[in-house]
Amino acid sequence: MSLDTRSDENTASGDRVVGRLEWFLGNSGRERLEFAGIVATGVLAAAMIGFIVLDWLRFAPDWAIVGPYAEWVFNQFLIAGAWMDVYLGTNVFRHPITWRAIATGVLIGIVAPLVGTYLVHRQMALIGETLAHTAFAGVAVGLLFVAVTGWSGSLLFVALVVSALGALGLQWLTERTNTYGDVPIAIVLSGSFAVGTLLISWGRDFAAMAINIEHFLFGSLAIVTVEGARMVAVLSVAVVAVVAVTYKQLLFITFDEQAARVARLNVDRYNTLLIVMTAVVVVGAMQILGVILVAAMLVIPVAAASQVAHSFRETLFLSILIGQLSIHGGLAFSISQSLPPGGSIVVVAIVIYLFSILLSDRSGTSISIH
Repeated sequence: MSLDTRSDENTASGDRVVGRLEWFLGNSGRERLEFAGIVATGVLAAAMIGFIVLDWLRFAPDWAIVGPYAEWVFNQFLIAGAWMDVYLGTNVFRHPITWRAIATGVLIGIVAPLVGTYLVHRQMALIGETLAHTAFAGVAVGLLFVAVTGWSGSLLFVALVVSALGALGLQWLTERTNTYGDVPIAIVLSGSFAVGTLLISWGRDFAAMAINIEHFLFGSLAIVTVEGARMVAVLSVAVVAVVAVTYKQLLFITFDEQAARVARLNVDRYNTLLIVMTAVVVVGAMQILGVILVAAMLVIPVAAASQVAHSFRETLFLSILIGQLSIHGGLAFSISQSLPPGGSIVVVAIVIYLFSILLSDRSGTSISIH
């Protein structure tokens, strides 16, 4: 190989690297600012995952050795929270349950808009609401199972399994029925909630259910457990990794499914993957937002971002940033006023959406996929 050939290859490789950096960073100051916000969100998410890991490791058995060290670092975190209470005049940040809720909210504020961006642009916004009702049926199954057998496992795990099965069932119905596309969605939505209602009413007749089901309907900081926060952390990392690996394929089927089929892309498999990821996000978000409002975090941040974004990538970035603003603003309002977190988060998200409409210079939401 000649020296000139090597030089050309190095130049081409450098151009590819520069091109990828420009894709991430953008070409304008506004896009670079958005990317900086995404980096800050990633750092915050890493810190929250670290807190969840510490909360888990401090209960490690003695032979694991790490327990005392994790306990010490965890206590330092709570001491910092106590100082925050002193300066803010509050009495919440010294308690682990508050930080579990914040950590869960931060992660949901990332993965919900991330998955929701694909759902909204595919006009599948009701999928989230449907799977939330399926997860409610899963909670009902879990409550009944715990009441009858005394099982000490996580209700969210049962809800996750039921919601994932419901997602696969919904995909199967959609592919094998000749009705309009939203008919199977409406059937699964109403049917899941009906099953959950019947199971809870039936179970109360012969078994004691210690958990207030209203917390799952409207969201509550009290139901964010150590196991629940840990499950959200694991699932959030998995969802982000899957989207990063399959970004181009999901983008292809989002904007031109027929062309993707012609290109021999396994569209059905990616559709199933997307709907299962939605089920995962819904179950995690159900702790804070509740069944009734969980779909809002899949839709509203994306709708707000679409009003001002000029590309799919920018919509993705902005929706995550808006999701974080909604989570933090909603949790702050909820804690200060002793109100349910779900309604507070959704109201903040709607305010941001209305504000984005005022800033928008167009009436439609057509964007470039480049």
